Amino acid sequence: MDFTFNDEQQQFADALRRYLDKSYGFEARQAIVGSEAGVSDSQWRALTELGLTALPVPEAQGGFNGGPIDMLVVMQELGRALVVEPYWATAVGIEALRLAGTGLGDDASLLERAAQGEIKLAVAFHEPHARYDLFEVETVASGAGEQQTLSGTKSVVLHGAQASYWIVPARLNGEIALFVVARDATGVEITDYRTIDGQRAATLVFTATPARRLTGQHAGAAALEHIADYGTLLLCAEAIGALDALNFATVDYTKTRQQFGQPIARFQALQHRMVEMLIHAEQARSITYLAAMRYTSEDVDERRRAISAAKARVGQAARFVGQQAVQLHGGMGVTNEVAAAHLFKRLAIIETTLGDVDHHLARFATLPGFATAEV
Repeated sequence: MDFTFNDEQQQFADALRRYLDKSYGFEARQAIVGSEAGVSDSQWRALTELGLTALPVPEAQGGFNGGPIDMLVVMQELGRALVVEPYWATAVGIEALRLAGTGLGDDASLLERAAQGEIKLAVAFHEPHARYDLFEVETVASGAGEQQTLSGTKSVVLHGAQASYWIVPARLNGEIALFVVARDATGVEITDYRTIDGQRAATLVFTATPARRLTGQHAGAAALEHIADYGTLLLCAEAIGALDALNFATVDYTKTRQQFGQPIARFQALQHRMVEMLIHAEQARSITYLAAMRYTSEDVDERRRAISAAKARVGQAARFVGQQAVQLHGGMGVTNEVAAAHLFKRLAIIETTLGDVDHHLARFATLPGFATAEV
């Protein structure tokens, strides 16, 4: 299977990398993280002008109809630069509207506005005490037709406070349905906070909050899982970029750190360790690329299998590469003054978002075709 990017994808990646290298360096990123908002409106406008917000939106709503491979290209570059703007959250929200919406009326309007960068989106996957179970939903909806009211709590909603609209799973007559809630709706309590990797998350409490039900052909539990798989794929792609950056930073550091009168990069034992780090990153890259190819498969179990395999392998690579990078950096590896520490933090959070290694290994094992070895 050929995983080579086409000329258009490579040119897009090169243009995005040039912009991030010039305008989103480590110091600039740290200034954004340390600001009161925690994100930058000017950087968001720049990402919009580069076409990132329009990329995943269907052409009918003014977008470029970018597929999983196109998004993989983007997320790798954002991961490499440790971008903290709410792009992942908005892209996943766009996919939610694409899968669960009708593509008409209000749904189309939201997609058009998202493509133009006018609004940001977020999907409220998690609930307190649910851990990684997407279907452990206690938020309830009541009402008739498309207009409902929601009551319940959503936790760790990534960039929830920065979103203009949320896509919220809730139970309607016992079944999971998906709803759109405006940020300025009544009956919403928002608690915004910064996570350990410099990103933003929020707890959302709904009390008889007006909501509009998404009524597309696939707008229930199956759509919720599909949306989560998309978000997981994008996280894996972001992790690949972060792994590349961490490997580069580690090799570069070992060329400058002196011990016994020479750079530690000359020590064969450390060279072997850095080769292992590279191998982990390359294996994670290969399986993520495969998952991107399989995401659009009509075979649902094939999609699930590929996504969970990628998330598990990426999580293992994130832990190994991160730990080794800290060891090779020495005490500097855990200080906020070097990018390596922040890359490791981001990788650690990615590993635990939408299911950790154990969760996805367990999911993989329950899918048809998994053979248990005889003891």
